Order: sequence, then C-alpha cells, then structure tokens
Amino acid sequence: MTRMKKILLDESEMPRQWYNLTPDLLSPLNPPLGPGGKPITPEMLAPVFPMNLIEQEVSQDRWIDIPEEIRNILVQWRPSPLVRAYELEEALGTPAKIYYKNESVSPAGSHKPNTAIAQAWYNKQFGIKRLTTETGAGQWGTALSYAGALLGLEVKVFMVRVSFDQKPFRKLMMQTWGGKCVASPSTETQAGRNILEKYPDTPGSLGIAISEAVEAAVTDPTGQTRYSLGSVLNHVMLHQTIIGLEAKKQLAKVGIKKPDIVIGCCGGGSNFAGLAFPFIYDKVNGADIQVIGAEPFSCPTLTKAPFIYDHGDVAEMTPLLPMYSLGHNFIPAPIHAGGLRYHGMAPLVSAALKDGLMEAQAIHQSECFEAGLLFSKTEGIIPAPETTHAIASAIREAKKAKEEGKEKVILFNFSGHGLMDLVGYDKYMTGQLSDYEYPESEIASNLEKLKGYPLPK
Repeated sequence: MTRMKKILLDESEMPRQWYNLTPDLLSPLNPPLGPGGKPITPEMLAPVFPMNLIEQEVSQDRWIDIPEEIRNILVQWRPSPLVRAYELEEALGTPAKIYYKNESVSPAGSHKPNTAIAQAWYNKQFGIKRLTTETGAGQWGTALSYAGALLGLEVKVFMVRVSFDQKPFRKLMMQTWGGKCVASPSTETQAGRNILEKYPDTPGSLGIAISEAVEAAVTDPTGQTRYSLGSVLNHVMLHQTIIGLEAKKQLAKVGIKKPDIVIGCCGGGSNFAGLAFPFIYDKVNGADIQVIGAEPFSCPTLTKAPFIYDHGDVAEMTPLLPMYSLGHNFIPAPIHAGGLRYHGMAPLVSAALKDGLMEAQAIHQSECFEAGLLFSKTEGIIPAPETTHAIASAIREAKKAKEEGKEKVILFNFSGHGLMDLVGYDKYMTGQLSDYEYPESEIASNLEKLKGYPLPK
C-alpha cells in the first residue's frame, strides 16, 4: 500500500475565518504608546494604515471573517499541503512523526502572500492607490509586489542593503510583478539620508528600511499612499493563522488530534504565529503541546532581549510597541537569514512567550545550513535560510525523541524555499560562513538609549 505523503484539503475546506490570539492571552496585551507615553488611538494610525486594517489591529474578536474576494485569490495556491517527512525521519532514525506545512508553494515561494493579498485588498477597498514597504531577504517585498499586480496597486519596496546586494533575483521578481525596489538606506527619504551621512557603509537593517517606507507613505501629499508591513503587527499575525487552521484539519484527516511539538522560525513573528497560534489556542484550553520559536544566535530577540517598550524602526516614526527587543538601533550581522534580522518581536508573540505559552531556541547558522542540506537531500526541497532554523529545531526534537524512545508528532512550518538563496548554501559548503553570537555588551549599549522609556505592565 502506498503511504500517504501529502495530506490535502479541498478548496472548499479552506478556513473561512482567521483566528485572533488577543482575547485568549493569559494577561491583557499592553497597548502601543504614542508621544508622551499615552496609548495611541486608531485615528493616530490613520496616516499609515487604512482604517479597515486598524480595526483588525485593535480587535478583541476571537474569529474574524475572511472576505470571499480574498479567499478567491488565496485559492490560487491554498490550501497548502501538509507533508509527512518520511525520508527525513528515516535519515534520522527517529520514532517521531515529522510533518511540515509547505508554504513554499505560493507564487512568491513563501507564506508572505497570505497577508500581502489581504492587506492589498483592504487598502484597495479603502481607496488607496500606492503601498510602501520594507523587506529583508526579499520574501515580503516579492509577495506585496505580487499582491499589487493582482489588485492594481503601485508598490515601492525599501530592501535592506546587504540583502539587496546578496539576492539580486529577489529584486527582479519584484520588478517582474511591477514593484519598484530600492536599496535601503537610500537617498530618497530624510531617514535614509541621515543614516548614510553617519554610516555610509552600513549594511542596513529592517529598522532603517521601515523608517524609510513609513516616511515615504506619510509624506505623500495626495494622501493616496499607505504603508504595509509583512510581520510584527497584530493584523499580520491574524492573516497568517490560515496556516495553522488548515494544518489542524489536515492532521485530523490522518487521525492526529494534536501534535506534541509545533515549531516555527522567528524573525518578526508572522510565519511562527501563522502555524502556532491556532495550537496555542488549544494549549490555553488545556492541550499538552510544546511550542518552539527558533531564531538565530546572531539576532537573539526571544532568547536574550528584555521585554520592553521600543520603537519598531530606527527613526522612531512608529509607536512604542510592547515586545522583546534588542533596541531599535540594532544593526544585525549580515547573516544569510535576512528575514530573521529584526530587532524586535511581534507583540502577540512576545506576549505568548512572556505568558509561558511557548519557548525559544537560538541556533547558529552552521547548524541551520547543515539541517537545510539534510532536508534537501531527503525531502527534495531546498529551504530558505530562515526556514532552516525551524528544520534544525525539528531535527533536535526528533533526535531527542529517539533518545527517549518516544513516538512524538512534530509539526513545523516550511515557511519558504531557498531557490533565491543558493549563494548562502555555496558559502556554507565552501567554508565561507562562520557562526556569530551577538554580544550581550552590544545589547546593553543599544538598550542604554531606551532609558526613561515606559515599561510594559
């Protein structure tokens, strides 16, 4: 009998609602703060986001309907397959069952279009003509460019300079879909010019790119431009939960009531939240599930940073967000997992960690690339450097299950393929990549600048 490798859902089985973790947190979510340390109002966000997305950002509703028009676009690649990693299990000799949710099947090659389509649709409904955004490795920039092409919106992407140089094909993908890609920091914004004046050779950061994108949106004299963010914010986490909601239905099809372990890589938090939040809902309601966020040693937001109020960008244009943060002046090492080089963590993911609903692991890039190569040779798909963090964590847990002799069910999010990241694999295989642990002294120096900021409750 042929074993079942892929667990598929019919298009009609795609979830009709997104899941919002906010009402199920063990302690109330701290609000974003504006100037003077007072909670911001929805009206204060209006120059940056359309009001329909702001309503989702502040919503206390557990379930939010997915508009039929959005589902009709998502169906181009959703529901995505849940795959049993038989070959990886055999290579590891583990009794664990390993499943991965394959988000690399989207046109942009990652989970990012799940929210890009939704954000573009809501902006269009609000009468917006243009979107600005930032991107690290380029996954988000390509996804929003794709969404802009489908929905008739202009898209401008500020791409972190080191990734702009490392990954030229990401820029070409954006251009193919009609997006305009600019290396950040750039001379197109005051924030960019200020950084270049001080640090002309900077590799850039997501914090800098966010400053540029927000500035470009709010300074449009026509008022027809808004900013779009690919991670961190509550409504982005919301849109991604379609991943975990599908995975629940797929596991049920093979008789699995719940996984023992759920894993996602963590940068800003969106792909992790997308898979994990629907299972954290079960955990809050009594299920015994271990939830792991895997991040780089070189950007140890969850494992070394404090839980504080901090800005989401270098130029301090965003509100203060309650999150684990390395300090908004953090300039990351130029590792190849460009999507995991953000200084902060999504407030909802931060709250989940603080409430003990998840745990975090920091992993060096050499272990991650080794895991990526093993996955490529067993399962056949070359993973993105970001995704290899989740794979490395899953391999750790599968080896632990072998040592303990336990048949655990491990589920991880395969957040994207690495076909645009082969330079990183080349550097790893030719011994040009080294591991880097971000010094705690640097974290302390970054946080010195935040003295006097309010603290979350």
